[in-house]
Amino acid sequence: MHHFSNTILFDNFGRYLKLARFEEIINTKNGKKAAVIKAYGEQRPDYPNVPEEVEAYDWKSENISYEDFLKLAEGSDKRYEYIDGEVYLLASPSFAHQNIVMEISNVMYNWFKGKKCRPLTALFDIALTINECKNVVQPDIIVICDTENINEKGGYLGIPTLVVEVLSESILQKDFLKKVNLYFYGGVKEYWTVSPWRKEVYLYCFEEQDIEEYRVYKGNEAVQSLTFEGLEVPLKGIFIGV
Repeated sequence: MHHFSNTILFDNFGRYLKLARFEEIINTKNGKKAAVIKAYGEQRPDYPNVPEEVEAYDWKSENISYEDFLKLAEGSDKRYEYIDGEVYLLASPSFAHQNIVMEISNVMYNWFKGKKCRPLTALFDIALTINECKNVVQPDIIVICDTENINEKGGYLGIPTLVVEVLSESILQKDFLKKVNLYFYGGVKEYWTVSPWRKEVYLYCFEEQDIEEYRVYKGNEAVQSLTFEGLEVPLKGIFIGV
């Protein structure tokens, strides 16, 4: 078992995610245990759930069934995510969040024009099943290459090739501990997490349930997709006004 502070964990997350498959990684804050990284599916009652902040999530429910979640979502005009049996009510994104999503999606829209794959922005429900546990998330941007999996109602039933999410500082632990794990085992090939306050982008490339590449982009660099050769998103463009 290893203990690391938020800063060390953040800067070396790809490395520690690999290590977590063999032993638990404890995230500490002010010298106290704050969260644990562990292999998906394990349950340890001695570590409490990481609390969510109202800035990004209005509330978190107790565990409910997937069927009850579908009823809740279908009967509401609000946005929800369903992860590990828990429902998260999504709060409205900030101006900075929306601006970053718009800038990235504009670059992707132009790059993918005329190509097989398509970039799409939220509000698409993405369903991922891991160990027979169904999860539903709404990433900020997805790139899909299997449009045949769009049903007659316009819903998407496939697995995105690339997922982009803009982080909220208040839910950093949730996004890193749950979302990376979810996409890692859910079949997504590439995952970008964007940090508005650090003005950095973290790229994870997954291959056969392994982290093939982990890269950090900052400053005047451009994010270079490892799945779509030639796709580049300059950081100086997406963080303007942030």
